[in-house]
Amino acid sequence: MRTIPALALVLYSAAAVAQGSPPTVGGKPLVQVKPHDVAAKSKPTSIAGKLQACLEIDDGTKGRLDCYDGVFPPKPNPKAPAAKGVADCRFIKEEDDRLTCFNGFAEKIPKF
Repeated sequence: MRTIPALALVLYSAAAVAQGSPPTVGGKPLVQVKPHDVAAKSKPTSIAGKLQACLEIDDGTKGRLDCYDGVFPPKPNPKAPAAKGVADCRFIKEEDDRLTCFNGFAEKIPKF
């Protein structure tokens, strides 16, 4: 006869614990689950994907150059040689020339 109240007590406390806050590590949830539509719209992780994403910004704008500079931070060099690769564009001092350099390489990347 005592087992029924004991069983009810165990089930009630298990349900109360299950509805508590999730376990955390350093103030962040231990498991983070993204909704399916958010995961599909996540930012590209490859350099080529990031450069192609920059191409979606209007050409000739500061926004597109800032996007490229986010991928390859600028390191202006007044005596920079001609760019042989997209990473060399960051050495170009003039912003218009740097944007043109990035555009040239980014437009040649094959789209998947």
